[in-house]
Amino acid sequence: MSVRVAGLTLASPVLVASGCGGTGRELAAYAPLSTYGAFTTRSISRDARPGAGGPTITETPAGLVHATGLPNPGLDAFLATELPWLLTEGARVVVSVVARDLGEYAEVARRLATAPGVSAVEVNLAVPDAAELGVLDAREPFHVGAAVSTVLRELPRGVPVLAKLRADPVRVAETVRVAADAGAAAVVLGGALPAALPDGRPAGLSGPAIAPLALRCVADARSALDAAGADCDVVACGGIGSPEDARHALDRGAVAVQVGSALFHDPTTAARTAAALSPDEGA
Repeated sequence: MSVRVAGLTLASPVLVASGCGGTGRELAAYAPLSTYGAFTTRSISRDARPGAGGPTITETPAGLVHATGLPNPGLDAFLATELPWLLTEGARVVVSVVARDLGEYAEVARRLATAPGVSAVEVNLAVPDAAELGVLDAREPFHVGAAVSTVLRELPRGVPVLAKLRADPVRVAETVRVAADAGAAAVVLGGALPAALPDGRPAGLSGPAIAPLALRCVADARSALDAAGADCDVVACGGIGSPEDARHALDRGAVAVQVGSALFHDPTTAARTAAALSPDEGA
């Protein structure tokens, strides 16, 4: 079931969400990476980030609470090791990026612009407690627009920018219009909501607990973009854990879905969902 997402033709509407497929090596043992419409990398920053001290993840009855600190090897190491390996495995690669400020976003994008095999760049603007983590705080829509336009300006034509946004039903219509006006080819809804670990540390909440909010945001975003005449796709994220979840999101106006925290319970979730949405299933 091929689909058009952000101007790209993808083999499946099921993508792996940022940070939930590790470097790709963790999922490759369960299904070829070409199974997915795209593999979204963990969020890459200019400089390496060691991540937070443990425990960093805990379960609630309906989701995961996490405070990982955005661990990643930094852009140089990513380009030298992770990206080439993903391409060798046949993955369609969407590079998720985070940065401290607009200048750093521009620097990261310039480096990615000359890297072979980057299909798209996802700007992670859904980081809870971004300021405390030392990355750009994009709670206000104009921050979203500034980050998207900064990254887009540095990329070659044909490499689209996706804006990942948190599931905020109060401001979603305003925010997605700003993202689209800035040039985002797609918005990804919804990133983790602010939460806390049992010891009180700030964290993000993902998984089934936010699925209804994310679904509402998908529908409202699609309506707002259509009303504005914006050429911008909607990708659903947040609580996608089954083919049924994916179909609900597609029915509400998403063109694709990202599977994230469900992979921690069952690493085959994205592959099974992709297979279930294929027209060849059951043939």
